[in-house]
Amino acid sequence: MFMARITGSIVSSQKVESMVGQKLLIVEPLRVDEKTRAKLNLTGRTFIAVDTVGAGEGEVVLCVQGSSARFTDQTKTLPIDAAIVGIVDQVQIGDRQVPVNV
Repeated sequence: MFMARITGSIVSSQKVESMVGQKLLIVEPLRVDEKTRAKLNLTGRTFIAVDTVGAGEGEVVLCVQGSSARFTDQTKTLPIDAAIVGIVDQVQIGDRQVPVNV
């Protein structure tokens, strides 16, 4: 599982039938700043993930990959490798709250 910022969306007019109606979002993983541990940094990588929670652009979300992406009721029959399974409200490391706005 990893945190990511939603940076965009994908529209695909041609796809397998099981994917019709699925919301596809572009997510960029985040990591805790190695030096200060006081902020989240974008990694520069991107993934396409199926949204299962109604997330939107700019939000920080929890993502899963691989077989874990198919463990929700909505995704168990989909040919996917990544799914958004939560929206992050706050991050705390030790006694410090880390801003989720990157």
